[in-house]
Amino acid sequence: MFKPLARLLLRHGVAYPAFAQSLKQVFLEAARDELRATGQKQTDSAVSLLSGVHRRDVRTLAAAGAQSRAGAGDGEGSAEPDLPKNLSSQVVARWLSDPAYLDAEDRPLALPRYGAAPSFDALSSAVSSDIRARALLAELERLGIVARTDSMVRLLAPGFVPRQGFAETMELLRDNLHDHAAAASDNADGKSNYLEQSVFVDQLTTESADQLHAVAARVWRQAFRTVMREAQARFDHDQQHATAEQRVHRARFGSYFYAQQTDDDGRPPL
Repeated sequence: MFKPLARLLLRHGVAYPAFAQSLKQVFLEAARDELRATGQKQTDSAVSLLSGVHRRDVRTLAAAGAQSRAGAGDGEGSAEPDLPKNLSSQVVARWLSDPAYLDAEDRPLALPRYGAAPSFDALSSAVSSDIRARALLAELERLGIVARTDSMVRLLAPGFVPRQGFAETMELLRDNLHDHAAAASDNADGKSNYLEQSVFVDQLTTESADQLHAVAARVWRQAFRTVMREAQARFDHDQQHATAEQRVHRARFGSYFYAQQTDDDGRPPL
């Protein structure tokens, strides 16, 4: 399960000792979550016993985490507020789901930069009135998601898939793998019955694997439009009809495809 991640880490200079050290904090957080869920006290001894991390490290990592959280709020103010991490994705989501911003074949329109809807300014204002459209446009350009001329803005990517920036790519990898693993783990524990299935076939030629990939991508585009529209509709509904205290859930729907050569018994090579 971890081997693809280990290969990724090694290619970017993260060897086992650094990974193991970072993993201590993950086990500590998971242990605290488990103790909290079962109503037990989160003492250093209890956390150490459950996680297997030495008590010395429990104290050291807790202190380091508190110091990091305190330092995160020390930045100086600026005229333009920081962009919330999901604001750019919200702009793209509305662009891909709102009929006002789609053509007759449900493809995203190229938008005038200014003016009444459909325009990029109107699209930005529909998502947030706190962040200037100029700042959102600059961020989407930086990520390689849009292109603009003097008067028009065009969506390049079919969804929120940044083409620029290793950090953004790693954030998407983290979020997607986390939620996939969380759904599968809850299902395995019998806590939930989340959608978490796949289709598997072997003994294919390269041509057949490529064709299957193309079919999967086409099906994903159809599912993406359907789920995105419903997600946008539910988001808009809840913003109008539910309080902030009620809007405490998040959801992710995804898809993946992978193909590689197998060994004689049909399993991926170790």
